[in-house]
Amino acid sequence: MDLMKTSNPALSGDAFRVGGTVLGDSMTISGTVNKTGILLICVVATAAWSWNLFTRSPQDALPLLAVGGIGGFIVALVTIFKKDWSPVTAPMYALLEGLVLGSASAMLEVRFPGIAMQAVGLTFGTLVALLIAYRSGVIRATEQFKMGVVAATGGIAIFYLIQFVLGFFGVHFAAINGSGAIGIGFSVVVVIVAALNLVLDFDLIESGARAGAPKYMEWYGSFALMVTLIWLYFEILRLLTKLRSRDSGQ
Repeated sequence: MDLMKTSNPALSGDAFRVGGTVLGDSMTISGTVNKTGILLICVVATAAWSWNLFTRSPQDALPLLAVGGIGGFIVALVTIFKKDWSPVTAPMYALLEGLVLGSASAMLEVRFPGIAMQAVGLTFGTLVALLIAYRSGVIRATEQFKMGVVAATGGIAIFYLIQFVLGFFGVHFAAINGSGAIGIGFSVVVVIVAALNLVLDFDLIESGARAGAPKYMEWYGSFALMVTLIWLYFEILRLLTKLRSRDSGQ
């Protein structure tokens, strides 16, 4: 079984392949869980701060979307290519993404009260459900499963890229981005694919611990899991926005 195959870019390729003998402590699942908890605290801290800033002064909070989004993307790339930097870059990524989560969630909360807590609840509910399913063997990260998730995630990424580029030329996919049946159906599919990426992340982290990867890979594994969780949260938030818009006739 190829333990290196995953659709999460942070866990792709040779993420856990390390040359030579590992000196000192090795990666553990419990250590990765602890690091993930630290990153979640970082995300919540800056998300709460940007949320509160938006409620007091929306115009001051809007730039945080750009700062957090661009900064988080750059730090994520650095982390992927310099995995041994992850003890520093992973918390940085979490702090920056928290700015985006807080600002974006606050903006939608004004329009749709309660939507942020719904998205948070569904995100962590999905995480727990899939973790239980994975640990109990109900869902297995077989090669066929991995290939299917990789293909689906790649297709979504390509579509988003095409949509982004065509947007500069005034071309928009109204049906997919709207609150009609097609738009809602598309979002449901994307949420499912994002959720299934969690299973691949669990498998990669478990494989890294079993292979005795270096201790810093705990930070890298938690960073990779955080990438998927944040993506899942935004996709759930997008789906809820479409559903609420449809119900309100907006």
